[in-house]
Amino acid sequence: MGRSVTRKIIEAHLVEGKWAVTSEIAIRIDQTLTQDATGTMAYLQFEAIGIPRVKTELSVSYVDHNTLQSDFKNADDHNYLRTVAAKHGVVFSRPGNGICHQLHLERFARPGRTMIGSDSHTPTAGGIGSLAMGAGGLDVACAMAGEPFRIKVPKVVGIKLTGDLKPWVSAKDIILELLRRVDVKGGVGRIFEYFGEGVKRLSVPNRATITNMGTETGCTTSIFPSDRVTKAFLKAQGREDHWVRLEADRNPGFDEVIEIDLGAIEPLAAMPHSPGAVKSIREVGKIPVQQVCIGSCTNSSLKDMKVAAAVLRGKTIAENLHLTVNPGSRQVVEHLAASGDLRDLVAAGARILENACGPCIGMGAAPPSGAVSVRTFNRNFEGRSGTKDAAVYLVSPEVAAATAVAGVLTDPRDLGDAPSFTLPKRFFVNDNMFVQPLDEAAAPGATILRGPNIAPLPAFPPLPDVLDGPALLKVGDHITTDHIMPAGAKVLPLRSNIPEISKYVFEAVDPSFAQRAKAAGGGFIVGGDNYGQGSSREHAALAPKYLGVKAVIVRSFARIHLANLINFGIVPLTFKNPADYDAIAPGDQIQVVIGDLLGRVVLRNVTDGTEAELAHSLSPLDAEILKAGGKLPWIKAHLEKAQGSRLRLRSNAAASRES
Repeated sequence: MGRSVTRKIIEAHLVEGKWAVTSEIAIRIDQTLTQDATGTMAYLQFEAIGIPRVKTELSVSYVDHNTLQSDFKNADDHNYLRTVAAKHGVVFSRPGNGICHQLHLERFARPGRTMIGSDSHTPTAGGIGSLAMGAGGLDVACAMAGEPFRIKVPKVVGIKLTGDLKPWVSAKDIILELLRRVDVKGGVGRIFEYFGEGVKRLSVPNRATITNMGTETGCTTSIFPSDRVTKAFLKAQGREDHWVRLEADRNPGFDEVIEIDLGAIEPLAAMPHSPGAVKSIREVGKIPVQQVCIGSCTNSSLKDMKVAAAVLRGKTIAENLHLTVNPGSRQVVEHLAASGDLRDLVAAGARILENACGPCIGMGAAPPSGAVSVRTFNRNFEGRSGTKDAAVYLVSPEVAAATAVAGVLTDPRDLGDAPSFTLPKRFFVNDNMFVQPLDEAAAPGATILRGPNIAPLPAFPPLPDVLDGPALLKVGDHITTDHIMPAGAKVLPLRSNIPEISKYVFEAVDPSFAQRAKAAGGGFIVGGDNYGQGSSREHAALAPKYLGVKAVIVRSFARIHLANLINFGIVPLTFKNPADYDAIAPGDQIQVVIGDLLGRVVLRNVTDGTEAELAHSLSPLDAEILKAGGKLPWIKAHLEKAQGSRLRLRSNAAASRES
């Protein structure tokens, strides 16, 4: 039996454990990525760990989310990120440089490397053959401190691509087709690895679109091989020396195989309000549209922008809508300007936004009330656009551009022949907006700038053996981290201030939640399936913890949120009998006996006198971290213990030499 690309990379980075599905392993991390919405907290946590300099091969801090500077908060965070990066050995990507995933793909991602990032779309780098995973900021801080990253060995699902895409069909339609088949939790506990003849006809940016939005299936990550196509992309970026061939063996032993005939795919759309609610454009029909947005980390490459420009060339957008375009990087903008494509976009009526996340994260360009917004983004959760009653459809750049011209949702095949163009064999490379860190000699004397919005980290005590309190909130299936901790221009600037941001926990579900939780001294959240899907934002665990949430009891969890709950000392539990979910009412007084979390866990409903047995997927180490109060106090104690052991060894060695 041969090995998959996934297994080859993991086994080359294995620190603890062995390859066996569902067993826990620890792997060495080569690269880390943060962005400003998650990065400020990640670096505050790194500082708290007490390591003077990052121990990774490369760590990069990007500013691309909180770029709207309506007051001092975001600007102060940017100053903090710049100065903390300089001091601790991190490359800093300045505001205006571009979207983290697009930039990392262009300039830093390497085949065969491992990476974790404090953004759920970090798997974008899988398009170049990196094993790249989203994680909470604290996990990233620990990786920067030299700690391995712990995961359960996932199943490796081979996605066999055959045939060739037809005109007007693109990579976005491939991942939408996969989402149509597996939905938003079909990837849980799995890595999607692409192979087959169809792979050879997909460029690296096209592959990155697929691995980026693969996150919406709930998978651990997605990955493509590193082949001649990869080599050509790296050569065009002036990084040919970073290429290595990395392909699956002849019989790689995939746990499952899903076959997709590229020639059978047609233009698709994800319907409101889920990336998994996929239909063909023809099925949806020609509905009126009030907004079109082209860009985001999913579809902001030069190829995506050139498609839009070609469709819009010589035309004017429909009177009933407005069009926004946000390219992914300065490199993309420079090429659009040099080729004249930027002029075509502007002449057609597009609003050119800065090369940042923008509307995707709810940072500007909210659609009108009750509007239909057609976007090339990766998420369409209710209210994420900034307008709660907007209906957001996720589509390819081809569909978006055709819709912008027609004013109604449009199948681009209705436009006739698809445009043709060539991409440069050598991209413009200008890394002047990346700031290199200070050298180790100069770093200790560097000053870190901290604005008044950067609050100290709260401290959380060890967990007792018995947790008690009310059921503060009961929710249904597919609760996203947007539901728990909203994004947008009002809330995102508070990411470095836990007391302030905690006031918005569950605001979209129950505006009284934060006040009730504080008044009750904390309690429990009860939920359904796939709780915590979506963004990796650790504030969806950290802020509830600050409000006193002691445990979350649900039918099932999304992977990253489960890890974040453990990291911040909230016990993630599931109903052993799913029907017990129905027996708990909001406000019920609950007592949960957890002990050391290695034995039986029992829920006692004090209000009605019933009991239910709970389950969990915690490893002994997870239990130890939780009982310590979370990963930050645990790792500090772990490192202090290791340092004490090293000092004792040195002392004993010195005493031995003297004797």
